[in-house]
Amino acid sequence: MRLLADNPQLTQRELAQALGVSLGATHYSLRALIDKGLVKAENFRNNQNKRAYAYLLTPKGLTEKLHITRAFLARKQKECEAIQGEIEALKKELGEDVKTKPKSSP
Repeated sequence: MRLLADNPQLTQRELAQALGVSLGATHYSLRALIDKGLVKAENFRNNQNKRAYAYLLTPKGLTEKLHITRAFLARKQKECEAIQGEIEALKKELGEDVKTKPKSSP
């Protein structure tokens, strides 16, 4: 959704290539986003190629993108906290003071 928001003029082929998925998977996913009302496909009226579309996020799509981003950030924050906890536990096992930072070599 971020890619579409930043580049609404991308073709399905360009979108597939940027995402590293097949053209069929891209078409299927775009149709699902359109059916859910998250993306709107508009023809370029002044374009000679009447098959050229702009894929625009709808207000509902922008809201969904925001929810997805918030959930992603919350998940990554939890992962970071878990890793920091593991590091502290390992330092305690090694008998190191958790609050001291390792000295950098000159």
